[in-house]
Amino acid sequence: MSTFELVRAKAEAAHKAAAKLAVTPAGIKNKALLAMAEALLAKADYIIEANNKDMQAAKENGMRESMQDRLRLTPERIAGMAEGLQQVAALPDPVGNVIGGQTLANGLKITKVRVPLGVIGIIYEARPNVTADAIGLCLKSGNAVVLKGGSEAMQSNLAVAGVLTEAAEAAGIPQGAIQFIDTTDRATVTALIKMNEFVDVVIPRGGAGLIKAVVQNATVPVIETGSGVCHTYVDAAADCDMARKIAFNAKVQRPSVCNAMETMLVHKDVAGKFMPQMLDEYFKAGVQIFGCPETQKFDERVQPATDEDWATEYGDLRLSVKIVADIDEALAHIAKYSTKHSECIVTEDYNAARKFQDCVDAAAVYVNASTRFTDGFEFGMGAEIGISTQKLHARGPMALPELTSYKYLITGSGQIRG
Repeated sequence: MSTFELVRAKAEAAHKAAAKLAVTPAGIKNKALLAMAEALLAKADYIIEANNKDMQAAKENGMRESMQDRLRLTPERIAGMAEGLQQVAALPDPVGNVIGGQTLANGLKITKVRVPLGVIGIIYEARPNVTADAIGLCLKSGNAVVLKGGSEAMQSNLAVAGVLTEAAEAAGIPQGAIQFIDTTDRATVTALIKMNEFVDVVIPRGGAGLIKAVVQNATVPVIETGSGVCHTYVDAAADCDMARKIAFNAKVQRPSVCNAMETMLVHKDVAGKFMPQMLDEYFKAGVQIFGCPETQKFDERVQPATDEDWATEYGDLRLSVKIVADIDEALAHIAKYSTKHSECIVTEDYNAARKFQDCVDAAAVYVNASTRFTDGFEFGMGAEIGISTQKLHARGPMALPELTSYKYLITGSGQIRG
């Protein structure tokens, strides 16, 4: 079987299952999600054994530590995956929700209701937790799913997908609703993103390179997610102690994720008070700093920043730092380099806060809080399929409602159009 035939067979099977899953009662879907959570916990040792094979290969191939962190599964992380499925089970089912309606003058009754998207293709890199999140969210929202994980996580993904598929189908989910492409052939991605006959939307989750390749080459509609060149701007009116806590958390707490800060901007009027202690805290935490000439004056360990640094999503303990003249320079820098993910201002000035939130074009714009909160769990949505950085269809954390479309139900009593 050729690569194209393999992907087509899986996509077609998902398409057939999607019609049944769209009308599967919420009770069965919730039962399946809880069974899937139990199965993850019961077979954690089996999953970790598979993950160990991927981790060993990653180390032998010189994968950088930040990527290894994304790949690594532990009992605690598997428990988190199970908790995510349980939380999704507890959330309201969006399918069939009435979101609008009216009765026209001619007597036609129009009702607008949520419906599944159909078949969702998920393309992602070294994050096996995405396998569980994607399957759980897609099933609850009535969508069949075709998964294409990265080759570096193949054993982990096979194990997780296998455990979840077995549990879901035993609980009543239509056979074929969960499909995993179990080959490392990169041609499968090309085939999947052009499978318009059977796939309704593709969601890439990963680095900028993956997302760009999918967006530029797909004929299937794409929801763009992920890449996060996130900024924290420390304003002249910032509380410096608060700013240091926020900026430290945004960079250091988990640097490999897309909502971690990659560039810190600091107003010149507060730099003398803020920068020395902040830079020292970063260096003690192992952060490598790339800064503008003014930043370099505060610490000889600061390396010069390039234009490439301002545009880079590091995903590790590297940080770009720039001293700016005012909020307008900060806004201009963010407008030039932001990936429209998450941006933050730390300030006690109400007008500056409002100006920042009004002017910054991003999915999440914070005042006095770490960008690390841009996450489905933290927003109270449960697990999310990703963070959409575009404006059409969905923006920000994509939870259950964002995985649906809608249709109009029209009821008449014999009306005809004159």
